[in-house]
Amino acid sequence: MMRTFTRRLSSYLCRRNPEIAPARRFSSLNRRDELSLEEDAERKIGWLFKLIFAGTATLVAYQFFPYMGDNLLQQSVSLLQVKDPLFKRMGASRLSQFAIDDERRMKIVEMGGAQELLNMLGTAKDDRTRKEALKALVTLSHSDEAVNALHLAGAISVIRSTPDSSEDPEVMVQKCSLLKRFQDMKYDTS
Repeated sequence: MMRTFTRRLSSYLCRRNPEIAPARRFSSLNRRDELSLEEDAERKIGWLFKLIFAGTATLVAYQFFPYMGDNLLQQSVSLLQVKDPLFKRMGASRLSQFAIDDERRMKIVEMGGAQELLNMLGTAKDDRTRKEALKALVTLSHSDEAVNALHLAGAISVIRSTPDSSEDPEVMVQKCSLLKRFQDMKYDTS
């Protein structure tokens, strides 16, 4: 009932005074301009918040991920100590992926990864485990310092005693590649 009354009153006032109607149209135009300005401001503030969030996330990632890398290396070395050959293969595979530069290769050696890979190679009972260990050792051998550490750990005798595989020729290729690397470094491989 109140709505009906206000509707009749507003229509009565608008008909009676013609000067009010143009003012009302002008105010509706102002209202639309105000809405578009508010929408623009909201959009700009939204982008500002998104940029602040992205900057904060980048800063946190930049500070956090280097530590995560060391933990992953340590976990990968720890996987080499497990009895299950599947976990050993996963650890060796991860180490070969992480060993992309001399610094990381030496970090793997310092964490005991080279020695664990040699232990894994010496005790491996299947070709897939031998292949992953040899592949990781080949990746480590790209660094001269890592080759020296492998030599000191007795790698040549372990590699030579690794049985050849009739099923997987890659085992023999990796084995020959490692022995050639030791020969290139002037170590006696006989």
